[in-house]
Amino acid sequence: MDRQILQTLLCQYRSHYMEELAYARRGCSLLHSDPDCFFREGSGLHITASTWILNPAGTATLFMLHRKLEQWFQPGGHADGDENVLAVALKECSEETGVAETDIHLLQSSIFDVDIHRTRRHGTEPAHQHLDIRFLVEIDDRIPLDGNSESHALRWIPLHEVHAYNKGLSIHRMLIKSMEWLRLHRNQG
Repeated sequence: MDRQILQTLLCQYRSHYMEELAYARRGCSLLHSDPDCFFREGSGLHITASTWILNPAGTATLFMLHRKLEQWFQPGGHADGDENVLAVALKECSEETGVAETDIHLLQSSIFDVDIHRTRRHGTEPAHQHLDIRFLVEIDDRIPLDGNSESHALRWIPLHEVHAYNKGLSIHRMLIKSMEWLRLHRNQG
């Protein structure tokens, strides 16, 4: 997935969540107008990628307690110049969980969710915004989680308990979307 493909996907993105649709349109415009949007040193809004992780039973998602932000989130990170956001999402997932990329299975090839969120100032890094491109993946919850220095903890959170860890609107949206995805694919399978 390169810059042109991502721009096309964002320009054509459909969602029944109005805020998400607005984020995708803003992303489409950003990719058209800002050649440096894959770098964190850019204009303030830049591309990140993350993964919403389900276990094989579809009963839990994997969260990390982010060391800098002191909040529970899905694994993800900055593109740092890499325009292949799917590769970025999988790499970040592997690095932050300690799970080999070969053990991270993409559940749908299309973008799962789009979000824009603000991060607060941390040290010398100013407050800025992330255009986060999210992908739906599966990891076997029996695989040991080694993590890395970016998190205090990793935890499989039962889907019905997600709001106790993070009440964010985009987390709620991904939770609902993942439950819809599970219902659809369980009925087919």
